[in-house]
Amino acid sequence: MKQFLSVIAFSLLTIGLFTGFSNFGIPRIEPAPPPVQEEIDLGAMTMDGFIALGERLIPGKGTCTLCHNDLGRAPMLNEIVANAAKHLADPRYEGEATDLGEYIYESMVDPSAFVVVGFGKAGSGDTVSPMPDVSAGSIGLSEAELLAIVAYLQDSGGVDVTVEIPSDAGDIEEEEEDSGEPREAFETVQDIIDEFACGACHIIGEEEGELGPNLNAMGASYDAAYIRQGILDPNAILAEGFDEDIMPDDLGTQMYASEVELMVNYLAGLK
Repeated sequence: MKQFLSVIAFSLLTIGLFTGFSNFGIPRIEPAPPPVQEEIDLGAMTMDGFIALGERLIPGKGTCTLCHNDLGRAPMLNEIVANAAKHLADPRYEGEATDLGEYIYESMVDPSAFVVVGFGKAGSGDTVSPMPDVSAGSIGLSEAELLAIVAYLQDSGGVDVTVEIPSDAGDIEEEEEDSGEPREAFETVQDIIDEFACGACHIIGEEEGELGPNLNAMGASYDAAYIRQGILDPNAILAEGFDEDIMPDDLGTQMYASEVELMVNYLAGLK
């Protein structure tokens, strides 16, 4: 009996020490505070404010800088103004734009109308762009947001802004960076996919991004541990045919553990 009680006491002590260490000894990682939805009244907005809105949308809701960056996955956005006339005159151009503003707008909603050499989908001969229509899917930019980006790119490119602030588009909502409070954990896979714009790069569910691996049959080839590592440390093991630094490497600091496990279980079940 004495030995039995000793085992029980030791077990309780071990559990207590482990609980204490897990709660107080391991630094707690909080996801970034949730963005605050700010209503924007287009009717009261100046052109300078509209241009500034476009500047914020590019790295924000538009997720443009995920690909348009120094890593060379897509053309640099600061070159679009200088190259637009050349692209419009190119025999390969298949769009309907007639000027710079229309060309920038078209490049966001119909990116395959003209694909810059070297940036097309593999095997397409630079006729099909891997870029999604940013007015649809998980990005879903509104008409006003698209025009704001056009205005910013024109202004930053040193040319006159030709778009007008839409007066009949209603108010739009923009995400501000810091509310100071931890956000609520997402409880559905679709919410996670939408929040982190997974469909902008991956085929997942009904999303058809093509910059990253197809996730719709991930569970047929990989186990949960591999998938978890792919989310938390995407450069550790690269899928064949894909380069490093395509996927953000900070999802581990942006997602709750419950969200990571929800995605892992979901992807592992896609056979």
